[in-house]
Amino acid sequence: MPEGDSVLRLSNRMQWMTGRTVTRTDVRVPRFATVTLDGATVHKVWPYGKHLFMHIGDQVVHTHLKMEGMWAIHAAGTRWRKPAYTARIVLRLSPQHPGGPDIEIVGHELGFVRIFPFARYHDVVAHLGPDILDPEWDNGGRDEAIRRILERPERSLGAALLDQKNVAGIGNEYRAEIMFLIGLHPAVPVGAAGAATVAQAIDLSRRVMWENRLEPHRIFTGDRRPGMSDYVFGRNGKACRRCGAAIRKGTLGGVDAGGDPDLDAGELERIIWWCPNCQPGADGRS
Repeated sequence: MPEGDSVLRLSNRMQWMTGRTVTRTDVRVPRFATVTLDGATVHKVWPYGKHLFMHIGDQVVHTHLKMEGMWAIHAAGTRWRKPAYTARIVLRLSPQHPGGPDIEIVGHELGFVRIFPFARYHDVVAHLGPDILDPEWDNGGRDEAIRRILERPERSLGAALLDQKNVAGIGNEYRAEIMFLIGLHPAVPVGAAGAATVAQAIDLSRRVMWENRLEPHRIFTGDRRPGMSDYVFGRNGKACRRCGAAIRKGTLGGVDAGGDPDLDAGELERIIWWCPNCQPGADGRS
């Protein structure tokens, strides 16, 4: 599922767009259906947490993959790999070589599409926490993420790690694996975990996601064999790789997020996995 590392890899794959001219715009979102970027130059493509941004002309195309979204790249005029009704935005760009075909990018099943003036960018992202994959993470990002989490000691650490307002980019797979690596149940309150453990969780999140940022498949265990890369994520009923106990599955959260793409991982009910021996709860029991 798309987390910060997925969006970074997507951004890396889209860097060829820089310097190209948009030759056709087709936005299939009612609010922005009349927007045209035709004739504008792509200045930059970059990620922020789970969000992807494209600076085109004096506008920004802002998308969020949510669970099912993807971007496809085609030579213009060739058949799409997914049905046309799933497309939410289509951009054609000038060819790589004179006389060659335009290149078409199609955003299928995107969870979120927005277009706004570039001058508003900082306001748009102001509510997000520091990007866990920011190259300048150590210049204030780490400390700010820890500070935001510690502001709510009553909240579960598992929910706090997923909240994009605390730190942008961590999703459910990383949350599950990081909570296993620090040896605590995801429902443990921030206050019970303590500042040192919160810092440990943030540092591990950064280190593991940074190491995975260029990998086609995430590796948490160090074992690249199929089915061996995770400790607990998606492993309900299977033996813990450390102690042999059966991995358990449950839920955490339950407050309606109202469709906000940055709250979908805050208090909205999400599945959790944990080892009952390796990850005790807040009261010391599994």
